[in-house]
Amino acid sequence: MKNVYFDSAATTQIRPEVVDRIKKALEENYGNPSSTHSYGRSSKTLIETARKTIAKYLNASPQEIIFTSGGTEADNMALRCSVRDLGVTTIITSPIEHHAVLHTVEQLRLESDIKVTYVRLQPCGTPDYDDLEALLKADNSKKLVSLMHVNNEIGNILDADKVATLCKEYGALFHSDSVQSIGHFEWDVQKTSVDFLAAAAHKFHGPKGIGFAFIRKDSGLKPLIFGGSQERGFRAGTEAVHNVVGLEEAFRLAYENLEEEKTYVEGLKMYFMDELKKAIPGVKFNGNCHETTKSTYTLVNVCLPFDQQKALMLLFHMDLKGIACSRGSACQSGSSKGSHVLRAILSDEDLDKPSLRFSFSKFNTKEEIDYLIQVLHEYANS
Repeated sequence: MKNVYFDSAATTQIRPEVVDRIKKALEENYGNPSSTHSYGRSSKTLIETARKTIAKYLNASPQEIIFTSGGTEADNMALRCSVRDLGVTTIITSPIEHHAVLHTVEQLRLESDIKVTYVRLQPCGTPDYDDLEALLKADNSKKLVSLMHVNNEIGNILDADKVATLCKEYGALFHSDSVQSIGHFEWDVQKTSVDFLAAAAHKFHGPKGIGFAFIRKDSGLKPLIFGGSQERGFRAGTEAVHNVVGLEEAFRLAYENLEEEKTYVEGLKMYFMDELKKAIPGVKFNGNCHETTKSTYTLVNVCLPFDQQKALMLLFHMDLKGIACSRGSACQSGSSKGSHVLRAILSDEDLDKPSLRFSFSKFNTKEEIDYLIQVLHEYANS
């Protein structure tokens, strides 16, 4: 039995270079970045250098990058503070967002009596942009649109330029949960007039517990977490210097090697899809997985033509065979309700069949995919 990891959409294997960078920071740069002595100044320098590195690749200003504990905090920061500080009374989102967005907007609706509307989806799961425009011009309320750039379960890519243009035309703010996107796709925040982005280092071969928010300058947002004056007064709490430099190293390596690694990982995805269709007739791919320009190269969501008995044991069987994959977001793995994303786009017939998400990285090989195909084929015919 092999042990193979096909769950990089949940979290990625950390790069060895990142581990080395973190270890060095832990050993040498342990000063508090808020301290004025040399130990503190050296730590502060590392943080500000990391901020500049990230800003450079996003074509942002360093002051627009705020380090957070991850994507969930960054999403909460943008959504909650927009309602509290910017007078947002209507949030437009979709039913297939990450729960970091969906649960936050529902809580805001209860706390602040804001209006939450959900854009209609096309059958593949892509937002209907005509419906989005209709929602934007429905009334004169202050609106914020929150739509993720890459869906974490089915891989659909949002036309962020189109959404940004619509938001600008109708005076709405635009927030995008870009956790599955940053580190895998290029972003230019001068070209795409997004107001808020969220990122998490562990999605691009960095450490867990660290991410950042892009918050466009002069946005008017105030802090979500109060205390000290860290992050230029925007986010209190002593910075985790080792995690920040780990994020920077992973971020830099992701973009320096982007085209080469994208070509390699996309080749793995297409090879998997081609071989799976040969091995299991009747297999379906959820979302836009089969369209390279409309789906991320990093993941495939597969609907398998298995009966209920086989469906019940499938994920357990995969684990027994040493294969790590997912039936949806890892953040909802304890839920018995299944995937809210698939419930929103699949027919009742396909919902009765098992769907699994396989997500790939630079650390995977064709030999591992051959093993995966073999396991699925044997299970289908058992």
